[in-house]
Amino acid sequence: MSESLYEKLGGEAAVNAAVDIFYKKVLDDHRINRFFENIDMTKQIAKQKAFLTLAFGGPSDYDGKDMRAAHAKLVQMGLDDSHFDAVMENLGATLVELNVPEELIGEAAAIAESTRNDVLGK
Repeated sequence: MSESLYEKLGGEAAVNAAVDIFYKKVLDDHRINRFFENIDMTKQIAKQKAFLTLAFGGPSDYDGKDMRAAHAKLVQMGLDDSHFDAVMENLGATLVELNVPEELIGEAAAIAESTRNDVLGK
C-alpha cells in the first residue's frame, strides 16, 4: 500500500505545524480575516487539524459538520470564489514555507480544491 499524503507530509507534527502557520496567515489576510471574527480559534484550529488529517489520509477523529453545513453561515456573509482562492493561496504559501516538495503541495491543493463547491454552497 502506498503512503498517504498525511504520511508523506510528516504525519501529525507536520499537519499541526501547517495549520498553526496557515491560520496566522489567514488572520493577517485582510481579504478573508473577517470570516473569523468571533470564532473560537482554539476550537477552529483543532477542527482543521482533525479535518486535514482525515482529508490527507491519516487516522482521524474528525466529527465536525460536512463542508457545506460548516460554511453555510460564511456563504450568507458573502463567501465566494475570491475568498476560496485567498485560502488556497495561504495554504500554498504555508506549505512552501514548510519546504514541502512541489508534488505534495499539488496533491494537497487538489484535495483542498475538491471541497470548493461544498464550501461555497454551489
